[in-house]
Amino acid sequence: MTDDQAVRPPALRPGDAVALVSPSGPTRPERVARGIELLTGWGLRPVLAGNAYARQGYLAGADELRAADLNAAFADPEIRGVLCTRGGYGAQRVVDAIDMAAVRRDPKVVAGFSDITALQFALWRGARLATVHGPGVAWLDERTPPASAESLRAALMSDAPVTVRRVETEETASVVLPGTATGPLIGGNLCLIVSSIGTPDMPDLTGAILLIEEVEEPPYKVDRMLTHLRRSGALRGVAGVAIGQFTRCADEWPVDVTDVLTEGLADLGVPVLGGLPIGHGVGQLTVPLGVPATLDATAGTLTITPAVR
Repeated sequence: MTDDQAVRPPALRPGDAVALVSPSGPTRPERVARGIELLTGWGLRPVLAGNAYARQGYLAGADELRAADLNAAFADPEIRGVLCTRGGYGAQRVVDAIDMAAVRRDPKVVAGFSDITALQFALWRGARLATVHGPGVAWLDERTPPASAESLRAALMSDAPVTVRRVETEETASVVLPGTATGPLIGGNLCLIVSSIGTPDMPDLTGAILLIEEVEEPPYKVDRMLTHLRRSGALRGVAGVAIGQFTRCADEWPVDVTDVLTEGLADLGVPVLGGLPIGHGVGQLTVPLGVPATLDATAGTLTITPAVR
């Protein structure tokens, strides 16, 4: 993997139209209304995709509807950004139907996290598109306060580098293996990364800084996922590991998820930095994916070049 592979879409500007899509689970209109209020305040023009509020069990409508919304957004020259309402489950079911030729023809900034990791991996494979790992448009002020909103706005609308600092009160703050690493920041939700092993979308992590975060997975499942990553060879050659929020990752066993992370990553011999407010926790910050980054575990910082130009 080389740093110059990333395709950076144009930064969003006031007046730009952005499509609000639901590639995964069904969303809540009242939360999306709050997200629309935020986006409008930034001068953007939110355009709700035709099936954004669809529902089919745990999916935001049938696969063909979710894929159609994505492809319509990628093909429409008026749409300059594609913002996911939420994660949940279902993106992996539609990524093979994405019109990658349209993505490559007119690269647009794509933002989301959690299950959207599957979409971001597919766009990386199919178009080498740099994307944005940040909150969905189904906004919840209690979890994503003003600092979270500003972090997302800056990542979408500014070409300035992004720096995230270790926060001592974060769940994973104790997981630190000192050193410095550089490479493209790749990753997202740990479960989705592991679910991509064996598919065409699993990225080559050689020379990359791997970003991982998780929610509501007990320590033994985190152990299982890290072990799978190791046994598959996916971690061979990784340059460093950036650990975001592991939110509500506990069960009845007296094992802390931070111990699992330390044990699972310690013998890689690379810098590891936990305590980064990236993921499902309160105060989630936004980071670019697919672009060069520097992980300084000794100083407690992750600095990433912008996903947009």
